[in-house]
Amino acid sequence: MTEPDDTLHLMVNFSWMLADRNWALFEQAGGWLDEHNGFNGRLIAQFKSMLRKRADGAPHGHARGKDPPLINATVPKDDSLRQKSLTMATEWNVRKRRPVRRKNIAPLLKRLEVDLDIDLNVDGAFLEMAEYGPWTMVFVDKIPLVIEVMSETDERHVFLTLRGFLDHLNALKWVEVDHGAIPFLMNGADCMVAGVHGAEQSVAEGDLVWIRDMTHKRPLALGWALQDASTLIESTKGKGIKTVHWVGDDLWEME
Repeated sequence: MTEPDDTLHLMVNFSWMLADRNWALFEQAGGWLDEHNGFNGRLIAQFKSMLRKRADGAPHGHARGKDPPLINATVPKDDSLRQKSLTMATEWNVRKRRPVRRKNIAPLLKRLEVDLDIDLNVDGAFLEMAEYGPWTMVFVDKIPLVIEVMSETDERHVFLTLRGFLDHLNALKWVEVDHGAIPFLMNGADCMVAGVHGAEQSVAEGDLVWIRDMTHKRPLALGWALQDASTLIESTKGKGIKTVHWVGDDLWEME
C-alpha cells in the first residue's frame, strides 16, 4: 500500500493533468495507484473508460477548463446543480474529509491571504480538506475556516467561513449593515440595500463578500454582491447581496 499523503498528493494533481490535457500522464498515474493499492486492474479499467476520446480529442466527459482548480473540480455538471452551488443547501453533507499537507493547498491559502489582505498563519495546525455539497472546504484544527466556491460566471472564489472571519475582522470585502437587518440575515434572507451603511471600496459586482454589523464589526453572513460598493451604499431599494452562509446555519454549527 502507498502512503496516504502520497496518494492524496497524486489525487490532488489529477485535475491539473486534465486541465493540461495530459491524458498519457493521467492514465499512467491511474496505473500507479492501481498497482500500489491492490486494485488488481479495476482502477485501470475505469480510467480507460474515462479516457475514451471525443471528437475534440478530450476524454469522454472532460472538456478543457478555463482555469486549473486550486483544490479539486467543484464545477457542477449541469445548470441545475450550478445554481445550487451558489447557495447553501440544508441537505448537503461533508464528504471525503481527509488530512492534507500544507504544501498541497499552499496556492489556495496564498490566494486567500492576498485577496483578503490577511495572514492566515496555519503553521503547525492540523489541516483537513473535504467536499461540502459542490463546495470544497479546508478545516484548520477541526474547524471549517476556508471554502472554495464557484460563481455564476464560473470563477473560483476562495473565502473564509464566518468562523474564519471571527479571527480576521480587518479582512477586505466587507459590507456593513444596521441592526434592523440582523434578524433577517440570521434567518438566511438576502441582504437588501436599504440596510447597507458601508462597504469596503474594492467590493465589485459579482464578488463574494462578508456582511458585518456596523457597530461591533462582527460577521453575520456571506453572499454574492449584486452591485459594487458605492451602489450598495447609495441605493435605497432592492436586493444588494444574495446570501449563501449565515450565523446559525449548518456550516456555522459544524464541528
